[in-house]
Amino acid sequence: MTFCEEVRRMCDPIWEESFNHPFIQQLAAGTLPEEVFRHYVLQDSYYLKHFAKVHAIAAVQANDLRTTQAFAKHAEETCGAEISLHEGFFELLGITQEDLDAFEPAPTAYAYTSHLYRTAMTGDLADTLAALLPCYWLYYEIGERLKHATPNHPVYDKWVATYGSEWFELATIEQIDRMNGLADHLPEERRMELAAHFEKSSHYETRFWEMAWNLQEWSPLNKTGAFS
Repeated sequence: MTFCEEVRRMCDPIWEESFNHPFIQQLAAGTLPEEVFRHYVLQDSYYLKHFAKVHAIAAVQANDLRTTQAFAKHAEETCGAEISLHEGFFELLGITQEDLDAFEPAPTAYAYTSHLYRTAMTGDLADTLAALLPCYWLYYEIGERLKHATPNHPVYDKWVATYGSEWFELATIEQIDRMNGLADHLPEERRMELAAHFEKSSHYETRFWEMAWNLQEWSPLNKTGAFS
């Protein structure tokens, strides 16, 4: 069994929480409240900006130019395409520049990106990719599961089509293969460290849906900056 097969099996209960979360189920059915998806899009746009920057760190960590080029390409193309998708959602959901100026990342979005940075800055390329990979892989599997869903909603239809697309599948498979290449001949103790990064990111993915579902914000400070 490859490293990726092992960690995917290890994290299956966590991933099942994502697959069965009401955010995903209602999105597929076209019944998800737009207010919830709007909150998700704003937080995910913030996440993706930092996701791209962590890819840039991975490009520096690479020991060969082909791998550097690959991570730079993922930062530019994959993340750029997703950010463009979210910008399209901004118009459809009525998100204004004023909304963006007032935006603050929710605790879960802030914590997830902090986890990515910490892993990248204290580890090597294998550590960084282990933390990044669940975002690719989970969304790919969700895209596969929802491929034949018909939300009949302009925003949700577009979201489903993006993560069920061939380009996203190829990007995911490329990163899985690269992760296996980095991990498969490492000692067991090192593989366990990488698995821990993967597991933490898997937990954060589940909590990201929950963050959107509950319209999570910071407290106890209110919007005036005074303690409530």
